[in-house]
Amino acid sequence: SPHEENIFLAPLGCLLLVRLRLEARTGFPDLDWHCSRVEVRACPGDPDIQVFLCDRWLRTADGDIELRSGKLCLLMDETEEKVKQQRIRQLEHHQKLIRWREFVEGAPHCVDLNSLSELGPNLRYTFKSPAANLYYLRGFAGQAESWTSFSELETVFSFIGHQNNTAKFVQAHWEEDWYFGYQCLNGCNPLLLRQTSILPPNLSVTPDMLRPFLPDCSSLEQELQTGNIYLLDYEVLDNVPANVINGKQTYLSAPLCLLHLNQRGQLVPIAIQLQQTPGPHNPLFLPSDPGCDWLLAKIFVRSADFQCHQIASHYLRTHMLGELCCVSTLRQLPETHPLHQLLMPHIRTSLQINFQARASLLAADGVFDKAMGCGLEGLPVLLSRASDRISYQSLCVPDDLTERGVDKLPQSFYAQDALRVWDALHRFVFSWVSVYYSGDDEVQQDSELQHWISDLNAHGFNNHSGFPQCFRTKAEVSKFVTMIMFSCSALHAAVNFSQLDFALWMPNCPAYMLRPPPQVKGEVMEDDIMSFLPHVNLTCRVLTALMLLSQPAVNFVPLCHYKDTIFRDDAHCRLVEAVQAELKAISDDITERNRHLALPYPYLDPEHIENSVAI
Repeated sequence: SPHEENIFLAPLGCLLLVRLRLEARTGFPDLDWHCSRVEVRACPGDPDIQVFLCDRWLRTADGDIELRSGKLCLLMDETEEKVKQQRIRQLEHHQKLIRWREFVEGAPHCVDLNSLSELGPNLRYTFKSPAANLYYLRGFAGQAESWTSFSELETVFSFIGHQNNTAKFVQAHWEEDWYFGYQCLNGCNPLLLRQTSILPPNLSVTPDMLRPFLPDCSSLEQELQTGNIYLLDYEVLDNVPANVINGKQTYLSAPLCLLHLNQRGQLVPIAIQLQQTPGPHNPLFLPSDPGCDWLLAKIFVRSADFQCHQIASHYLRTHMLGELCCVSTLRQLPETHPLHQLLMPHIRTSLQINFQARASLLAADGVFDKAMGCGLEGLPVLLSRASDRISYQSLCVPDDLTERGVDKLPQSFYAQDALRVWDALHRFVFSWVSVYYSGDDEVQQDSELQHWISDLNAHGFNNHSGFPQCFRTKAEVSKFVTMIMFSCSALHAAVNFSQLDFALWMPNCPAYMLRPPPQVKGEVMEDDIMSFLPHVNLTCRVLTALMLLSQPAVNFVPLCHYKDTIFRDDAHCRLVEAVQAELKAISDDITERNRHLALPYPYLDPEHIENSVAI
């Protein structure tokens, strides 16, 4: 409320805490009130003001709210025992309100809620979505049959994709091998491709088979050793139960796909095996095979990629990670802890959006139940496996890009942009950490910080994930906090706001496959391919969902822009201004680069990165 109350009191002496309570009054509505801060003067007109920041909504149901004066600080820097006790009381209160719940066995835990109202006004938010015209897509809801031809699909696409330049580019080039490889670097799931120097033992390929697709003067062994062979391995999908959709059994594959970095700098697929176990009924597909065989093999890979993108790259690595960190931050770091204040703008929204996702998209009759190949039976299996396979290294951009060997590829625009954004965030975080920790010994002595990382490990990933079990240095803390901030902002932008662009032409990202992977080659004609692809009604249902999920909010907050009062403090303000200037320079560079690209890569332009996972 803009209303200010002036209350003059007798001298108070040393004022440590202010206690607020919103009380209902008979005859008046029971409304929430927003309090920015409480200012205390020794007497009217005194220029010295003691400020107690609040920056929150008050409710009658919340009882007493205690505010402390002064700046953010660590527990060890508190000099008053009463203030130390207030930190403990606050955490105990939050631990009663914010509890853990298991969503899927083996996956990170989530918040224990039965309704959004339990979050209260300070953890809820309003997502103002731009209007989206969905009437055309919803008009196909009753057509539970397969598409008759690519021509029919192109007619529908022309109505919904004519204003999307990326989708039109995809539709024009999706069958081409160079574009298949390009998507592995810059599509909506740029996280799986990795360089390999050793062929997987379960891939039934020989050097002679691949010789026609390699340079004349080279061999498979030479290409492996020089780092020109890359691998997509979807073993996480092996034997995941497939969904029944529109009354029909669907099929999941777990492909292995080899790609070659050719002399033109293009990544092209050179071998595809659609199941993990080699055998006579699991043929190896090659670019020299009949065109429809090779195209169908690539479509199966893209469908497998769609499952992994939605569950592992998108939901697990951004949504679930943000919620894990948010719950633990609320339970273990008091509001006066500097990392609580730094992190909350990036993770606060995850509680609401994930609760809504579990209640709709991931629930009975939701899109995953009715239109995804893994379905509600396969989802927990895939999510648990993906959680078991995740590593801390894979979540830290510099480590991940180097380990996968994609950091130096000239056309890897995701890698280039992700590394620059990561570096800018890391410098910001390290500067923030250095304001409060003068040395590594203070990191080790911060009991609240150590409880926080212990809680994250207890409710997050398994012990072999490589997550730090404790913090010993400022560098470790800075890297970990950067990982959280990047995952909940930039990574989410890359994997969420791109998905409609690449899936609008449905054969490029089929949500399920209606027939099993072919067991022999040479029997598939062009007309047969349509019988493998999703039905008309569920193609349109998936696109409707992606259209809604890919819309940035009208009221979105750009990366490293903060509304909280604490960020206007002089020391904090200087750090925020520095990182904003660095992000602006990155944005300008990306804009200039994209002007010269046939297919721009805009998803990690900082001006378009949301500060948190809010959709």
